[in-house]
Formats: sequence, structure tokens, C-alpha cells
Amino acid sequence: MPFAHGGRPEPWLAESAASAAPATLTEPKPTSHKEGSERRVALVTGGATGLGRTIALEFGRTACKVAFCWYEMDGREVEANALLTETTLSAMGVDVYASRCDVRDRNQVDRFVADVHDRFGAVHNLVNNAGISHDGALWRLTPAAWNSVMDTNVTGAFHCIAACAPIFRQQHTGKIVNVSAHQAMRPGFGVASYAASKAALEGLTRAAAVELGPSNVNVNAVAPGFIHTERLDQLPRDLIERTRKRAVLGRLAEPEDIARVITFLCSDAAQHITGQTIVVDGGLSLE
Repeated sequence: MPFAHGGRPEPWLAESAASAAPATLTEPKPTSHKEGSERRVALVTGGATGLGRTIALEFGRTACKVAFCWYEMDGREVEANALLTETTLSAMGVDVYASRCDVRDRNQVDRFVADVHDRFGAVHNLVNNAGISHDGALWRLTPAAWNSVMDTNVTGAFHCIAACAPIFRQQHTGKIVNVSAHQAMRPGFGVASYAASKAALEGLTRAAAVELGPSNVNVNAVAPGFIHTERLDQLPRDLIERTRKRAVLGRLAEPEDIARVITFLCSDAAQHITGQTIVVDGGLSLE
């Protein structure tokens, strides 16, 4: 833009620019997702298999110390997989602690969280991943099956949040991510208890965000669609194929797709996100 007075700026403009300019200019400091992660401790429930295992490994890749719990279930060989996950993390150079813990039992949860804190000196990230389902028409759903799903998926998450809350409040920092599901908002047939539990979990997410926000604690949820884990093998192949075609991206999620969103929500890059449910379903919910 040309200036008057032979190409020089007006005196008032020059003075204003001089007074507004900083005394020194510094290069912005590059930030890294891994920066400071080696001092952080991530606790993952249900971390032996499936999505939980991938979440634990992803935290390990970001140089966090990792603690995870597991609980044996019929036909799953969870204990053997827990050992495999622990060995894999150790081989990556990750400081890891694994323990059997039933999240439905508050005493076991309190003991596990205390053990993690004693070992690592802190807990920074909590991922409530442990969850089960009992599929079938709701009129055939037994009270025992209903209670089992709600106790694991909702009450279990509450136990873990309540156990970690005093640590987070004392530290004045913490991140919580609850693993919900797209069925919380778009349930199909035969998932009444599962959909209800995940909808309740999202409500718990928002409530915990309100209560823990003044202590600088972020609480969010992720809601995946269908994920390529061993649980997918239990579903009819035609259902899986129909779901894949309905997704806007034309594919199902890999566990890493979800795990990376979770580690992002636990990073400094997400420090102003709380009380939200991030849907990670490849556009399935847009159909």
C-alpha cells in the first residue's frame, strides 16, 4: 500500500507501530505430543485385550508410564493376554504395572489405584475402558444380565473416577476419558442394556466434568462405532458388512483410530476440552 510523503508512513502510524511492537521477537517453542509424557502415568481399565490393549500400547508409545487392570472372563483367556500386553509394554521400554481388578468392587478399585499411586507417585490419566455386553431382545434380558452390564459399564467407571478424584484434586490436574459407544445415541435391536449403560456413562462424563473442572481435571468420552477387535467376531458377518457400507468412510475402525483420539484427549493439546463426547465412528451416525 503506497504512503503519502514520498513513500514514508504517517508519523502517527510509525509511532503507533513502534509502541505496539514487542521489545524482542522470539521463535515459538515447538510442542510435541510426547513432551512431558515421560512424567505422566496412564491408568487403563480392561487393558489386557481388544481396544484396552491398544490404548495401553498407545500410551506407551507416547512415553507414559502405564498401569492397567484386567478381570478374567469365561472363554477369553484374559490373564494370558494381560501377561502378553505387559510383556509387550516392557519390551518397548515402558514402566508398566498390571493387576487383576474387578471394577464392580469398590474395595478392589481403591486398592488398585492406591497400588498404582504408590508405585509411580502419581496418576495423571484415567481411561475407563472396561465394559461388557449381553445382547438379546430386552424381554428376554434377565435382571442378572442387566445388572452385570450396568455394574461394569457404569458403576465400574464411577468407582474408578471416585478413587482417582482425590489424587487429581490434590495434584490440581488430571484427565479422564470414558469409552462410550455410538449405540448410546443410535441403538440397534438387542442392545438395550449396553445402550442404556453407555448413555448413562455419557451422563456421568458430563457430571464429573462439572464437579472436577475447578480442580483442573478434564473429563470426556469417546463413542466409537464398530471396531476391528475380537468382539467383532461374535457378530453376524452380514451385520458387519452392512455397517461397513453405511459408514461414510466405507470402513470400520481399527483400535488405533480410537486409541489416538483418547491419547489426544489426555494431552496438553486438549486442555480446554471437557464434558464432551467425541464420536469416532467413521460417519456411521451420519447415515
